[in-house]
Amino acid sequence: MSAKHSTDLSPSISIRTDLLPGDIGMVVHLHGAIYAQEQGWDSTFDAYVAGPIAKFVRSRSHRDRIWIVELEAGEVGGGTSKRIVGSVAIVKVSETEAQLRWLLLDPVARGLGLGRKLAEEAVEFSKSAGYSSIFLWTVRGLEAATGLYESLGFEEKEEKTSEI
Repeated sequence: MSAKHSTDLSPSISIRTDLLPGDIGMVVHLHGAIYAQEQGWDSTFDAYVAGPIAKFVRSRSHRDRIWIVELEAGEVGGGTSKRIVGSVAIVKVSETEAQLRWLLLDPVARGLGLGRKLAEEAVEFSKSAGYSSIFLWTVRGLEAATGLYESLGFEEKEEKTSEI
């Protein structure tokens, strides 16, 4: 089950909500590669992302959605090649509660307002899907993300320490 949605944001960036073969692997890859470079995390973070995202794909319903951000990479073999440069998802936790997950943009796609657009679409989708609350988990040190979440009305409710 997937809802198709495409928003052309520029001549080279688009957002869709349908899943294609390889998408989930690329989302996991992006998380692992970007957070290794920016946060120094090791490959266990890949597994931390891969497990829940695989469960999401196998069990999603009309109340779950993932957004995939693609960058047009140019002409390849007579067609246009695209590469995934970001994502966000809304995952059903209960009948009334959803979780915002996997919000991430490759550095090449940052600074264009895409993070805000993705987060706003996810929040709007959650409301239209009938959720009364949305939560997310984040980590210290992601100031841009924290500022975005706060601007959308998210508030810190608790703090935990964890080893991935």
